[in-house]
Amino acid sequence: MDIMLFHSVYGLRPAVHAAAERLRAAGHQVWTPDLFDGRTFDSVEGAMEFRDEVGMDELLKRAVLAAAPHSERGLVYAGFSFGAAVAQNLALGDEKARGLLLLHGTSDIAKDARVDELAVQLHVADPDPFEPHDWLTAWYLQMGKAGADVEVHRYPGAGHLYTDPDLPDFDEEAAGQTWRVALAFLDSLAEG
Repeated sequence: MDIMLFHSVYGLRPAVHAAAERLRAAGHQVWTPDLFDGRTFDSVEGAMEFRDEVGMDELLKRAVLAAAPHSERGLVYAGFSFGAAVAQNLALGDEKARGLLLLHGTSDIAKDARVDELAVQLHVADPDPFEPHDWLTAWYLQMGKAGADVEVHRYPGAGHLYTDPDLPDFDEEAAGQTWRVALAFLDSLAEG
């Protein structure tokens, strides 16, 4: 599979490169665009301030420009937290999208969004302060209404960005389970 993997609000950190290498080792081609032009952050507050300063419209534009040269192939869009929100926006707007892998995050869904049985897999902490239960229930229903085929995997007791070993949220067991399930999901897309 061809995968466009977007970083979290912390920027293009070692955990994103490690995830890309894990995916490549499983036989996938992976791109990791840097939407923050080399900036990385150690605190979520500084990261969110930078994200808001640049603006979501500009960040989405950068993401579209990064994906455009590869989108004819039929991409799987993937991302971590903020990057998952970016991936979701691109996947819902790309009729050739092959799938959507969301790690730790979701995004608003346009009322007129329509996809043709797009395979979507979400991995999220339970509870997650950035992805509350009410929000996720509404998101799940809206994605279904838009035509997506959605699986949600919850990880009780894990922190928000539990797959990043360099953050306090890291949960080795939940991260291992996430990658096992996600790799199987990607294999199923390749077969389909």
